[in-house]
Amino acid sequence: MRVEHFLDDSTRRFPDKLALLSGERRITYSQLHAMADRLAAGLRWQGVARGDRVVIFLDNSVEAVVSLFASLKAGAVFTLINPTTKHDKLAFVLNNCRAKAVITHDRLLTVAAPAIAQAPSVATTVVADLTEKPALPAQIDLHTLMTLAPTTALPHPGIDIDLAMIIYTSGSTGFPKGVMMTHQNIVAAATSITTYLQNTPDDIILNVLPLSFDYGLYQILMSAMVGATVVLEKSFTFPILILQQLHRQQVTGLPIVPTMAAILLQMKDLAPGAFPQLRYITNTAAALPPAHIQRLQKLFPTTRIYSMYGLTECKRCTYLPPEQLPLRPASVGIAIPNTEVYVVDDQGQKVPPRVVGELVIRGAHVMKGYWENPQATDRVLRPGPHPWEKVLHTGDLFNTDDDGYLYFVGRKDDIIKTRGEKVSPKEVENVLYALPGVREAAVVGVPDPILGSAIKAVIVPAQHGCLTEREVLLHCALHLEDLMVPKTVEFRPELPKTDSGKISRRQVQAQELQRSHPSPASAFESPIPSLTPTREPSL
Repeated sequence: MRVEHFLDDSTRRFPDKLALLSGERRITYSQLHAMADRLAAGLRWQGVARGDRVVIFLDNSVEAVVSLFASLKAGAVFTLINPTTKHDKLAFVLNNCRAKAVITHDRLLTVAAPAIAQAPSVATTVVADLTEKPALPAQIDLHTLMTLAPTTALPHPGIDIDLAMIIYTSGSTGFPKGVMMTHQNIVAAATSITTYLQNTPDDIILNVLPLSFDYGLYQILMSAMVGATVVLEKSFTFPILILQQLHRQQVTGLPIVPTMAAILLQMKDLAPGAFPQLRYITNTAAALPPAHIQRLQKLFPTTRIYSMYGLTECKRCTYLPPEQLPLRPASVGIAIPNTEVYVVDDQGQKVPPRVVGELVIRGAHVMKGYWENPQATDRVLRPGPHPWEKVLHTGDLFNTDDDGYLYFVGRKDDIIKTRGEKVSPKEVENVLYALPGVREAAVVGVPDPILGSAIKAVIVPAQHGCLTEREVLLHCALHLEDLMVPKTVEFRPELPKTDSGKISRRQVQAQELQRSHPSPASAFESPIPSLTPTREPSL
């Protein structure tokens, strides 16, 4: 099965059912299907062929949903990019995947245009709501393209082992890596998750997470798979309006991250039991503090709360059955259906309960590798227990209890997981070094009960007093995505060095952890072994 068949099948079953609600726009399955078909024909008309890459640089919108299904119907591979991404990183992605087409908003052309100008592979730029005359040679309005494209039948798009999407995730070198997911991978993940969430066509899911974040993207994919409805919001910036939507649309499913949970718990007017129709809440990105879980359950007494763990390289790995929350609030649960997970030592041997090791994932949803990066791929995809397979070494440290429930302990690499997404310290440091007055810089993650980890920049200025925290933060805000901007800045006279004279980010990290005295992430007091880093990021 291919992913676009989710939309085809649900359209056949529920043609007049609401598929998508975005602002004032209400789109039925038959309307969404027709728009995706027309845009797919337009992409083909513009020369997009089977296997070509289409970069979707849009915010949460009807156009973004139409674009991803249209790309698949055209036989292409889609890549969703966060709309806060700056032009230099966008240019890197366009060149790295050799994008054939870009789909973007008119208001994002100030960022997209200079990036596209640096990407010779881009042959077509499709712009939603184009207001100005074309700024690029091969630029066309999205709705114009859908109107002018021939309505002849589309050629066969491909089979289920073809690539469906590339998701770019931060790497320790500062350059993003493209996670390759086939149709087969996505179908396996979506089937497993909808199984334990018990999704049905009656579900109404409110999604405020960016579609460029796979947690947000899968709300669209899984809903299309079962014939459910998605209420698509651009963000959680105005939580009161989101709560109004929960009530007005009779929402049954709410995916959140810890930052959203913290905001909900601070809302004084939120009465317990106000949303009896809300069937489930899911949380991933970082573990919810047990105290937050208890308070959330009091606010939503009839709602099932799912604590989950996953990473971009396989989407989802574990979930904690809601009935286990009171018993194991610090656990991220057991393997999702049709998946095996286990913990190994440095030699790849399984370890007994309470012993810390690296989590390994075995399943049909494990990525095919990193786009044109065999070295990075070989570090994480290694031979499994059977000669025909490779399994995913996550780079994350876990242990289990006697019943096999998993507990996250720490990370083996320097990648920072904040707000549910991965940030490369190197990428932030590169931006810091571009600011006059910065002599040395190290970026680390510090424990944060809401963000999971907060980004901190530790800087040695060229001269005492030549920089302020405000100047550093403003510079970062101009050159980095929002989630990459440090939360705090500290100035020091020097940074720790290795024997070879390099700045030791690990020593800076250790100093920060020693200062903060974080609570143990595990239910057990197991020492974290000194394991050699073997991979770049994980989520």
